[in-house]
Amino acid sequence: MMMYQSKKKNKVAYYSFLFVLLIILYFAYQYYQQNNFNDFTRSETNLYTSQFIRDNQEKYNDKRSYKIKSDEYNDAMFYKKVKVSKNEPYKVTCMVKTNDVKAKEEKSGVGAQISIEGTTERSVAVSGTEDWQKIELIFNARDREEVNIGFRLGGYLGEAKGEAWFSNLTIEEGIAEKDNNWKFACFIFKNTDVTIGQKQIQLKVTQNDINDITNTIRRFEDACHDLSNGKMTAKCDIYEVETPLSKLSYDDEFAYYASAEDVESQIKDTVSAGDYDHIFAIVRLRR
Repeated sequence: MMMYQSKKKNKVAYYSFLFVLLIILYFAYQYYQQNNFNDFTRSETNLYTSQFIRDNQEKYNDKRSYKIKSDEYNDAMFYKKVKVSKNEPYKVTCMVKTNDVKAKEEKSGVGAQISIEGTTERSVAVSGTEDWQKIELIFNARDREEVNIGFRLGGYLGEAKGEAWFSNLTIEEGIAEKDNNWKFACFIFKNTDVTIGQKQIQLKVTQNDINDITNTIRRFEDACHDLSNGKMTAKCDIYEVETPLSKLSYDDEFAYYASAEDVESQIKDTVSAGDYDHIFAIVRLRR
């Protein structure tokens, strides 16, 4: 009888130990998954301010997203070292989702973005609360053989706070463009309606303005052909944008201006469909 009870106690102790071990392994695995950043390095201007997480709740596909959360203003980044070939073009894309992302100062280029660490090279910076969307960075390696590419919540010249999720990072090597027939997209924003400080600024491009702009663009097309002796052509598609420009960026040197982030939502579908080499946004900024 004593031997039976002893064996029973040993069995209970064994299964209890196994149960505890499984729990420990489960939480260890979850911790590993949340903190497995693969080859990415974490970086932040204000140390120990931001949280870097592999998130299994908010994700674009079946893989955990890379999440940066900054309750205080910071410049935080996941980046990895990537080998590149000198003077070759590259395109980097990823999916990004944001929640209440705000820049510390009224500057362009601060928010959730793809960025090359230590440079001003970046994608469009997403702010506010936005669902999953694709962003891209196109750059030339120039004399570099490796670059640090990553997901950023902040910017080269500013800090941000909020939450950002990144997924599906892809890096493609392109082919240097040797075609001298260039395509330009020229967007004329017919109305500017922005709030600066406590003042509402409303400006309008007149039909005479549009005629002058159109004539200038056509002269540019002719000049490209004539000055290059026919070796270069410029085809300019002109689009009149009815939706008012509702946001401007600010720079200490140049004051208020229209940045890529300010016009991106109104033009991105046209740009994506048109395969353009260069993009011009034309807006009225003073009366």
